[in-house]
Amino acid sequence: MSSQCTAGTCNSCHDDDHNYLKYPKGFWSWVTTVDHKRIGLLYLFTILIFFFVAGVFALLVRTELMHAGRDIMDAETYNMFFTLHGAIMIFLFIVPGIPATMGNFLLPLMIGAKDVAFPRLNLMSYYIYVLGAIMALVALIRPIGPEGLQKFLAGLGLIGPVDTGWTFYAPYSLQSGSSVIWMTGAAFVLGFSSILTGLNFVVTVHKLRAPGMSWDRLPVFVWATYATAIIQTLATPVVGITLLLLIMERAMGVGIFNPQLGGDPVLFEHFFWFYSHPVVYIMVLPAFGVVGEIIPVFSRKPIFGYRAVCYASLAIAFIGFLVWAHHMFVAGISDTSAIYFSAATFFVAVPTAVKVFNWVSTMYKGSIRFESPMLYAMGFVFLFMVAGTTGIYLATLAVDVFYHDTYFVVAHFHYTIQGGAVIGLMAALHFWFPKMSDKMYNETLARFAWVLDFVGFNLTFLPQFVLGMEGMPRRYYDYLPQFEPLHQISTVGSYVNAIGYTAALMNLLFAALFSKRKAPSNPYNSLSLEWQTQSPPLHENFKETPVVTDWTYGYGEPVEGGSH
Repeated sequence: MSSQCTAGTCNSCHDDDHNYLKYPKGFWSWVTTVDHKRIGLLYLFTILIFFFVAGVFALLVRTELMHAGRDIMDAETYNMFFTLHGAIMIFLFIVPGIPATMGNFLLPLMIGAKDVAFPRLNLMSYYIYVLGAIMALVALIRPIGPEGLQKFLAGLGLIGPVDTGWTFYAPYSLQSGSSVIWMTGAAFVLGFSSILTGLNFVVTVHKLRAPGMSWDRLPVFVWATYATAIIQTLATPVVGITLLLLIMERAMGVGIFNPQLGGDPVLFEHFFWFYSHPVVYIMVLPAFGVVGEIIPVFSRKPIFGYRAVCYASLAIAFIGFLVWAHHMFVAGISDTSAIYFSAATFFVAVPTAVKVFNWVSTMYKGSIRFESPMLYAMGFVFLFMVAGTTGIYLATLAVDVFYHDTYFVVAHFHYTIQGGAVIGLMAALHFWFPKMSDKMYNETLARFAWVLDFVGFNLTFLPQFVLGMEGMPRRYYDYLPQFEPLHQISTVGSYVNAIGYTAALMNLLFAALFSKRKAPSNPYNSLSLEWQTQSPPLHENFKETPVVTDWTYGYGEPVEGGSH
């Protein structure tokens, strides 16, 4: 893909005074900004705070599981920490992860637009997210003080940190003596942010593409973000209504999910998973797009099967709506339904396999450079293949009966989410960091952090597959001594993994704040539009609207000084 020089590709076009980091100036200009790039950074800094908080809860849970019996907390505290890890990590970090951060920053740049279609709505989406985050933090409060104050707070629904698990399953979530209303209310509010962001992206892709940027010239990241936006728009209202019904039932005693009042808890599972299985692709599809951008650049080859890769994103989004009940094979659904959902789940592997085949084919006989973005991308491919392969076991009816609610599911889930969405975000941050900051990070430290991430992750979750196959139930506070060695390996791995993420993010933060190594505007010599403008990009992205005059989706040789 190429464009005219008016896009700001020449050194003579570089304008330091009007890049998005400096113009306009002042703290107030940041909190009231409608610049999609600044909003992407606001999301990034905010979600990384919650990544840290949820990670601390994860380490505390793993520390407790280091030995059989009590280590550092009682069972009630364990349930709370386990729930807070899951709820904060999913709703406040993973779901907004790549779409709200890299999607906001890159989407208009990649299609040659000045901004998203509705800039003010974009800013409102961020502040709705912040409101939901505050409500989630309020749900952590344990009332203390005089009895009268505790009764007053209880009347507001503040009873104590939530202990239901991140799925809020009825009927326990209707009976739990914890702040379920506040946490589910937070998820309800966060859903509005997700819906508005999705709508904004859909309209932006349809209406603001640069001249010559036809649908079959869109970067693969744009296709993945577009498919994700469709899921956000269509699936999120379902879980929003479900959580609202849960709040109504808990607050007013309406019999919807409580069997004592004539309700059906399995109905809650249907509603919840109708959203929560597509939400897996909200988390992972953007990472597919990230990997689809990185692998061709560092293989020095055009992506293999461009149209197949792009259409596979839409196919995954579509099929994702049709397989939710594979989470419910042991919940009492009919045999006919179980057989259908099992077959449909097998089918979702087809478009996913197309992507993996095309990524591997792109690397085949390529001139591969093993820099940190490529290492994260290749790690993603491996980890997600493990996730997909183990998902076949859980899609098989007879096998799932045994593996359901064991540590096998925990391991599969984390290979999908952390091995997919989190590793994908790390790949994106390393790849587009020079464009976002105009700085170069320490490549040696970045590679070392990747080793810690990759080794620590597998050390944490591979033993959990074995634990599940040996019958270790998930969510248990205590366990039989026979499971202790594998739990100890898993706990050690979690600390190695945490050190890796900390080192990687601190490396980027230090480079952004203190590094004097300036990045070229296009250090990788990529031909997609975001690399054709200066680094950091101008406030309005391009001096003039770029015109796409050619389409190759190929990549040249590294530019001088571009290699880390």
